[in-house]
Amino acid sequence: MKESFDKAAFKAKLEEQMSFPAMYMFKFIIPTGKEEEVSQLLPNNEMSLKQSAKGTYVSATIKAMMPSSESILAVYERAAKIEGIISL
Repeated sequence: MKESFDKAAFKAKLEEQMSFPAMYMFKFIIPTGKEEEVSQLLPNNEMSLKQSAKGTYVSATIKAMMPSSESILAVYERAAKIEGIISL
């Protein structure tokens, strides 16, 4: 079951807690083999990976300088199109 996501509330929270431009840390859990798709979300930024104990999933972290809350939401919207991704 897919949870509903309140974009307006998330955007408001980002704008309340951050002043832009700001460094933002994206964290995802992805099936092994999807690393390249995730790296293409923010291609000019370094991505760190950590394999799960069973090797079926990978934890991906990308730090990126983001110009606005809208740009952060846009990354999450593109990420949602990757099959099996979990955004943290």
